[in-house]
Amino acid sequence: MEKQKILRKQMTPYEKSDRLASVWQILNTIVPFFLLWILSYKSLSISYTLSLALGVIAAGFLVRTFIIFHDCCHYSFFKNRNANKILGTLTGILTMFPFSQWQHDHSVHHATSSNLDKRGTGDIWFLTVDEYMAASTWKKLQYRLYRNPLVMFVLGPIYVFLIKNRFNRKGARLKERLNTYLINIAIAVIIGVLCWTIGWKALLLVQGPIFWIAGAAGIWLFYIQHTFEDSYFEEDKEWEYVRAAVEGSSFYKLPKLLQWLTGNIGYHHVHHLSPRVPNYKLEEAHNNTPPLQNVPTITLKTSLSSLKFHLWDEQQKKFIRFKDVGFSVKINSVKG
Repeated sequence: MEKQKILRKQMTPYEKSDRLASVWQILNTIVPFFLLWILSYKSLSISYTLSLALGVIAAGFLVRTFIIFHDCCHYSFFKNRNANKILGTLTGILTMFPFSQWQHDHSVHHATSSNLDKRGTGDIWFLTVDEYMAASTWKKLQYRLYRNPLVMFVLGPIYVFLIKNRFNRKGARLKERLNTYLINIAIAVIIGVLCWTIGWKALLLVQGPIFWIAGAAGIWLFYIQHTFEDSYFEEDKEWEYVRAAVEGSSFYKLPKLLQWLTGNIGYHHVHHLSPRVPNYKLEEAHNNTPPLQNVPTITLKTSLSSLKFHLWDEQQKKFIRFKDVGFSVKINSVKG
């Protein structure tokens, strides 16, 4: 326990935002995104292949914009809370995420990550082997569809951006609801203006790929950050915050360009250990803290194997595939 307190304390020097670094990140992220968007639109008259290529790059900058939004939700991008709220709402419009609502759900996610008894808010749906075996046929079918890569990464962005994010959660307070309405109205106005000025076809051809690629990448990042071979999950009575952070959140070691575009979110173990560390200090915190360099590490290549992880086996403490359920039950019954 003492070691855990020391590890959390070691994050303190990195928890202060740097105004110049934050402003520079806005300039090197949001400005290029708008420029690429305009170039993608202008390229429609030349070649849709060129327009699409520019859109793919723009999608990368939209992911990076989401990381700024994400930091604002943790009040870590600026020292001033109101500055975080304003920028968070503006970037929420760009990324189509309701700032106050997502802030609430994401805070719950951080407080309950890897806790088997407190799942369900702000995380990827997963079942344990026992839960799956006890589920009805309809629930099993729903779960299998949900965990299908085609549904999760192709249809998932459309559902999350266009449907789920447009509605308030049950029990939301007035300020949270008003923030969602404000963002929805702003998105509707922007879409209306763009349809009037450039036409709905051009808007769809440009924004469609950007929206889908960025959304799929975002869901993938969130999935891989907690679904990997050596992950950590425990029942509430055994759950430990620091262990959940450093063992239940991955170090996704990406190529430098992808690391930059994803705002260092691959250092997810550092982020979960201390959400107040701004994204541009995550790598530094990792490099200067020896215990954090021994956490579960995955690469772009090895992360693909996580697609086969479907259920959490509480006895073996690892993810297994659907087809391994019968074998797992036999193993666990022998151990019992």
